[in-house]
Amino acid sequence: MDNEFRRELIIDNCRNPFHKKEVKDKEFIKANTNNESCIDNVDLYVKVKDGIIVDAYFDGEACAITTSATSIMLKNIIGKSVDDARNLMQEYYKMINEEEYDSSKLGEFNAYQDISKQASRKKCAILPFQTLEKTFKIYESEK
Repeated sequence: MDNEFRRELIIDNCRNPFHKKEVKDKEFIKANTNNESCIDNVDLYVKVKDGIIVDAYFDGEACAITTSATSIMLKNIIGKSVDDARNLMQEYYKMINEEEYDSSKLGEFNAYQDISKQASRKKCAILPFQTLEKTFKIYESEK
């Protein structure tokens, strides 16, 4: 993925985020995560049925990296099982932490492959998945 395409992908998902709105439906699990070092404060709403993520939204204020990463994450987890989403999360964390990873599993997430060069942005890039993991823990505790 070339630098220009990465930049466009991040900007597009920041300006036109997928499924960004507050959800008041009680069938959705809500979790919040914030980043003390910047403005990121994200609410994630996830609806899980029989171990499948059937819908998800987010709301809040966040930087371009967090907003775009959350948008891309939602596009990639809806319709997947909790286990598949966790596997995606682990592959993403490997990339962010400069460990060996399979880029073919990450699709648009490859836009963040150089984020580790900006240590202060790593937290922004992983915040969506940290919030997703919180929703999974709530889901599992309610089963």
